[in-house]
Amino acid sequence: MSVLIKNGRIVTAAEDYIADLYIEDDKIAAIGANLPQKADKEVDATGKLVFPGGIDPHVHLDMPFMGTFSSDDYETGTRAALFGGTTTVIDFILQTQGDSLRNALKTWQKKSEGKAIGDYSYHMAVTDFNDDVAKEVVEFIEEEGITSFKTFMAYKGALMIDDGQMVQLMKVLKKHGGLITVHATNGDVIDSLIAKHRAEGKLSPLYHYLSQPEVTEAEASARFTDMLHYTGCPGYIVHLTCEGALNAVRRAGLRNQKVFVETCPQYLLVDASVYEEDFEGAKWVMSPPTREKKDQKALWAGLQQNLVNVVGTDHCPFTWEQKLMGKDDFSKIPNGHPAIEHRMELLYSEGVKKGRISLSKFVEVTATNPAKIFGMYPKKGTIAIGSDADVVVFDPDKKHTISKDTHHMNVDYSSYEGWKVTGKTETVFLRGQTAIENGECHLEPGSGQFVKRGKTSYII
Repeated sequence: MSVLIKNGRIVTAAEDYIADLYIEDDKIAAIGANLPQKADKEVDATGKLVFPGGIDPHVHLDMPFMGTFSSDDYETGTRAALFGGTTTVIDFILQTQGDSLRNALKTWQKKSEGKAIGDYSYHMAVTDFNDDVAKEVVEFIEEEGITSFKTFMAYKGALMIDDGQMVQLMKVLKKHGGLITVHATNGDVIDSLIAKHRAEGKLSPLYHYLSQPEVTEAEASARFTDMLHYTGCPGYIVHLTCEGALNAVRRAGLRNQKVFVETCPQYLLVDASVYEEDFEGAKWVMSPPTREKKDQKALWAGLQQNLVNVVGTDHCPFTWEQKLMGKDDFSKIPNGHPAIEHRMELLYSEGVKKGRISLSKFVEVTATNPAKIFGMYPKKGTIAIGSDADVVVFDPDKKHTISKDTHHMNVDYSSYEGWKVTGKTETVFLRGQTAIENGECHLEPGSGQFVKRGKTSYII
């Protein structure tokens, strides 16, 4: 099918101009003023923004965690992403300790194939590193198009690897062109604080926050940057939340080191006062927790200073019934919240409209940088001739209110219930197919394709 999008304000990470955009089959075929092409479908984008489909590099779909599973699977999660203007997600495969990466891959392929509506890829979480796993890591990079590998510095006994294993993994990735990502918090200190609070009968969601003070993230982030510096491996800190951790990255820059940083809308927009609301605070129980207002200020500045490179979501939704598993003990509340649908609109409304970031910075951190860092550029993440026709037509002035009654995520509450937003995703194309139009999804489960990724576009 061919599509002609006329008179839109096309925005990329580097450019901002009025033009027509012509899509043929699954690619962007022409860009220019008053294009002469005739198309099967024509969209009038006068007064609208036209930008590349978002890439959310941090989601957890149908993920086993704390005795349950995240409530969005590949069908509901990627559909909700499309409604919000995100056309590609990168999910995390979790290796079972004692088992192979290959078996974990097979498990996640069963979760995704035939179900995903939007495009997707995988990170591989390494939870048990040894010589056999090292060989699999190389195979994944060279054969499977899975080039990023997640590690945890917390969740001992389930996901965490020690520093020695982390360094050995970094050496393999450095040699073979892979990228290491990390959940950077000091698990031992957090576990001791959780035990202390439980022993004292302090069991409300507030103590989830108090069990993960800023120092636990700042220390782990600094330790991670030191290991990267020692090995020369490129690295990426997921869901960075606080000034102390960002300062660790700043200090690394003083020795001419580059560390990629991701934050999430919740850390830019919400502070720790949400944990004062009795069990309602369970909606915000995630790890790391939301922080202080000074940390929000630091993160917005980090976006401007190119210290924070990506805004993902860490989308990991649980229903209210699942959250109630921890009604008598904060440590049993499943960690995570629903966010995949609202990332683009929240960041536009709170960032661009309020003058905190430019339109091009918005595109950079939601689409272009994820594509470059994770080896999908220029196939994904930009508006350019030959790129996949993943295109969003966005109404910059439409006001709406976020609510569980109107969102498409498979969860019965919204952390952002009642939040008033300016800017609305209107029409979404996925590889030239109409995905979202007139408030409806026009693609079926199985429409999404797995994206094989190459090495990062950045030279470290």
